[in-house]
Amino acid sequence: MQDAELLHEGLALMGLGMGFVFVFLTVLVISVTLMSKLIGRFQPVPPAVPSGGKSAKSSAQNDQSEEVMAVISAAVHRYRSSRRK
Repeated sequence: MQDAELLHEGLALMGLGMGFVFVFLTVLVISVTLMSKLIGRFQPVPPAVPSGGKSAKSSAQNDQSEEVMAVISAAVHRYRSSRRK
């Protein structure tokens, strides 16, 4: 008889634990959804970026990428020349 009572208490404890986790996760999902909607409603829309800013940025990136390519080429050349000796 003691085994049946122990099994009954174990199942009750398992149900209580699973119920608590279910309720907690449900509250978490609801709160995250509400916060997302509130942020979407009250967050100001970012201003549009003028098209003139992109060309200056791309030319700076182009100069930087050319410099990186030159450094990589020099490193590969030096590595290959040191391996041949």
